[in-house]
Amino acid sequence: MKHFLFLLILGFGPWGMAQQYQVVSCGFYNLENLFDTLDTPNVSDTEFSPNGTRKWTPDRYKEKLANLAKVISELGTELTPDGPVILGVAEVENRSVLEDLVREPAIANRNYQIVHYDSPDFRGIDVAFLYQPKYFTVLSSQAVNMALTNADSGRVVTRDLLHVHGLLDGQELHVLINHWPSRRGGEKATRPMRNAAGSMNQHIADSIRYIHPQAGILIMGDLNDDPVNPSVTRHLKGKADKASVRQDEFYNPWTSYYKKGIGTLAYRDAWSLFDQILVSESLISKQDDKFFFFKASIFNPPYLIQPMGHYRGYPFRTFDFDEYINGYSDHFPVTIYLVRPL
Repeated sequence: MKHFLFLLILGFGPWGMAQQYQVVSCGFYNLENLFDTLDTPNVSDTEFSPNGTRKWTPDRYKEKLANLAKVISELGTELTPDGPVILGVAEVENRSVLEDLVREPAIANRNYQIVHYDSPDFRGIDVAFLYQPKYFTVLSSQAVNMALTNADSGRVVTRDLLHVHGLLDGQELHVLINHWPSRRGGEKATRPMRNAAGSMNQHIADSIRYIHPQAGILIMGDLNDDPVNPSVTRHLKGKADKASVRQDEFYNPWTSYYKKGIGTLAYRDAWSLFDQILVSESLISKQDDKFFFFKASIFNPPYLIQPMGHYRGYPFRTFDFDEYINGYSDHFPVTIYLVRPL
């Protein structure tokens, strides 16, 4: 079933004929506090309720949904009109907000389906996986508890890792969606938790490769670390040089962006690139009948850049402190393109 109707021509094949490729976009987007308006018991979400500090009313919630859907509708359309075939998301409160999101008119015709599990995070925010079923078939999924400890050996309650196993137009693909522990309390003090999260992802990837040595694996998420940090380079084995990536390693196409000062979020006038998608070695080399990595991009059109206030020039967020400014997210989304020869 070859549903990818958009064709990409990259050079010429045998006998001087133009080589055509199927194109698929895979994305990740931190949706920045996509909460419903209910004050849920035993969850720290009171601020996102009509009487909370954010005055989170149904009207504001609806505006947030429409804004995010607009971004998703345009994400990845640089090379393929259907946008992301698969999309990892972070900072969603529950399945209900995802159901509201995929019903938004801007993306409703894509028929996005949802894979979501409630995680133990104290704020009630989770990661999730959206996919277009005419292109991607889910075979299995599981939430993996991160089981992390802090510097005092205390248990850290954080977002689960989501592992989705499926078929991308018939080709086996594993996707690990992450939202690693934040730097609250200091980057150095919290570093061991992100290092452990990187090692856990690598352990899962090794288990996949043990059974299926050539399985395609994507690791995506808000890692709360940059491409050059040890959690990514050492523990996750993310490499900037595509040609030197070994079977047990990942290609990280975001390192070059970061070294040029390009990021997905900003803090104290410095850019970070926490939102990343890493690609297994099996998806790097060109093959005659399989998808392989083509390019990566950060989606940051002018309307996603905040024009005023304390965060001018940053990603256009929903709130400027507690002032509602009707933005999108404090993160830019990212996407990669996989292509397959026709």
